[in-house]
Amino acid sequence: MHKETELKLRASRETLAALREHPLLKKRNKSGWQTRELLNQYFDTPDRDLAAARVALRLRRDGEVIIQTLKCRGQSVAGLSERNEHEWHLDKVKLDLKKLDDTCWPEQLAGLDKKTIKPLFTTDFTREFAEIAWGRGKAKVVIEAALDQGFVIAGKRKEEICELELELREGAPEALLELAAELAASLPLMPCDISKAERGYRLLEPESYELSLPNTELEAETSVDDAFAALAWQLLGSSQRLAEQYRHSGHWRLLQDWVQCLAELRALVSTLGQAAPRATTRDLRLRLDALLEDWRPLVQAGNDDEDVRRAAPEQFADELEDTRWGQFSLETSRWLLARTWTVERAGRGERQGKAHLASWLAHLLGEEGRSLKLPLYAQRPEDLAEQLPRIEQLLAWLHHARHVLEAPQMDRLYGDLKKLHELAELPISDELLEARIEQARVIDQSRGWKHLLKV
Repeated sequence: MHKETELKLRASRETLAALREHPLLKKRNKSGWQTRELLNQYFDTPDRDLAAARVALRLRRDGEVIIQTLKCRGQSVAGLSERNEHEWHLDKVKLDLKKLDDTCWPEQLAGLDKKTIKPLFTTDFTREFAEIAWGRGKAKVVIEAALDQGFVIAGKRKEEICELELELREGAPEALLELAAELAASLPLMPCDISKAERGYRLLEPESYELSLPNTELEAETSVDDAFAALAWQLLGSSQRLAEQYRHSGHWRLLQDWVQCLAELRALVSTLGQAAPRATTRDLRLRLDALLEDWRPLVQAGNDDEDVRRAAPEQFADELEDTRWGQFSLETSRWLLARTWTVERAGRGERQGKAHLASWLAHLLGEEGRSLKLPLYAQRPEDLAEQLPRIEQLLAWLHHARHVLEAPQMDRLYGDLKKLHELAELPISDELLEARIEQARVIDQSRGWKHLLKV
């Protein structure tokens, strides 16, 4: 068994051609580009038990070499994945079920009748690969760069494979992101948190693709730094999966959720105060603001205009053909991995970053709630939109961490604030102003809100 650490980046055929001649790869290429044909058959039960256990079982023919591979449950965030992998060389192209014993087979599948495992789909592609190596400080980095082109085929359905895969052979995982970010500065590369196997399952059952990552488990004693890092990783990873699926299906709800992920990340970054000095968050804020400036108005317009919704997939395709989305994704991953916001902060910021989430969050929500001055906007409802950023900051934390607060009716308060946010975004009318006044009063009189204001 060995651990596989890799980064997948979706690309166009033109981009793959440009990568072959990219000066950075040319300079670090120690082997020259080599080519091989990889023919892959994936297996599962009719009930998709392996997929449910996050296991991938594959037979690969690489020239005359036949390899059976079992990829086990791992972790994958924002395109950077780590998982354990078992491999066996076989004499013939036939699955050897005896290899799947207790040394590798997941306990979750212990009762499975392995004889029900059948072929499901194929991923056949041409791989051009090279060993990319360089010195990173005193350490050596070795990465296999692979340019994959081919097709995933499931029955009568198929999807093109066109991607750059960077697999770490030696060195720190950060090196994968550094290399990818340098390449993405001039080429449109989209970190893609979906494997070739997942694409096969998606072709078989279009609704089977999991858009959401597992919820971040925050505790009252979790530090502010750890809570922010966990939520930021989750939002970034979710935005990647949403972007991939919207590119694939064009379903409007996915674009709405994609924008919501970016807006929540922007709101969380804005609340950290001295725990994240502004100089350390400047680039991230500028990148998020640029994306939101273009896409939030479009989504708001599309909610009421079918023509806008129909045109949006083509506009999103244009976004992905530019370098902006790839650069944002990769640079944000690097920023999170290095915890850049913690660098060179003052003593008070250090204390805030290490504070327990529950106590810090209670004070933050209390301060933000008092600054919102709901009674004032019950009198001047036409000006409520100016408080949208503050409402979004409250909502972002309540969405993900309200369970750590020892305060009454937090679920109800979260729902009431969401409704106020929706009213603040709508065009003004007499009826809307009355609704804003009423909703502001509902929140101001709620038990949860009163509790937070006292903290």
